[in-house]
Amino acid sequence: MSGLFGADFIAQGLRISVPYVLAALGGTFSERGGVVNIALEGILLSGAFAYVVGAHFAISPWVGLLSAAAAGLAMGGLHALMTVVLRADQIVSGVALNLLALGATEYTLELIFDSASNSPRVVAFDDVLVPIIGEIPMLGSLLGHPLFLITLVAIVLGHVALYRSRFGLRLRAVGEHPEAAENVGVSVTRLRVSGVLLSGLLAGLGGAYLASEQHSFTAGMSAGRGFIALAAMIVGKWRPWGAATAACLFGFAEALQIRLQSTGIAIPTQIVQMIPYVLTLLVLAGFIGRAVPPAADGVPYEKEEG
Repeated sequence: MSGLFGADFIAQGLRISVPYVLAALGGTFSERGGVVNIALEGILLSGAFAYVVGAHFAISPWVGLLSAAAAGLAMGGLHALMTVVLRADQIVSGVALNLLALGATEYTLELIFDSASNSPRVVAFDDVLVPIIGEIPMLGSLLGHPLFLITLVAIVLGHVALYRSRFGLRLRAVGEHPEAAENVGVSVTRLRVSGVLLSGLLAGLGGAYLASEQHSFTAGMSAGRGFIALAAMIVGKWRPWGAATAACLFGFAEALQIRLQSTGIAIPTQIVQMIPYVLTLLVLAGFIGRAVPPAADGVPYEKEEG
């Protein structure tokens, strides 16, 4: 057990937390505007696949990142179209997008790479670490990772955008009382669409990180991370810092699961693999009753005529 929680474990936990954090931040923006986004799972998967396609053909992780961002925006745009513009049920739309992403990525994976399970190895951000920072012993590969730094910036900017800007004030207003916001000249539709698009962008970047870390795409590789990110958002009470902190909690639980499996401790493998999911249930059971969502979260808005 010695060294189980050393610097390498901290680095591993933070590394695993990145896609959770990005997806949880995305969910925060969407739900602050009043739109439930359970499509985060599918957006992560789509972003991961788009990263691999872009990185494979351009031989550049940056092109892969732009591809993932575009895929995230496209999925967010679909969800916004269905839920904000057409006022479809937000849960049904999210489930449909998750199924679409699962089927479309597997089909396109076989179409492009002639494999139904995984893609070839692609270039990743491990090869473009930030100079000097990337040379720090043990932690350099994490701290110098461009997407890790982007995630840190996203947390700070997310807090500033929600609580220190006109956009954030208006987004929170349409998530709490859209009728009142509309009455003072705020476009509920525009703000809600913006929140969902931001959600898609951030989750798409989370998918890019997943694929970059594994240097490839594997069918279904999001593996429930989008749903755990939603749990982190709830535990974090729909706030960027809170959501990021809760996401790290789940990331470290997954890191602990991996570490315990590698130490050979006499614990049944199935029990070890359950750790992140059991923790999710326990944390939600303790927080869900006290976490109060935005008042209009999940409620379609239709502007009154006249």
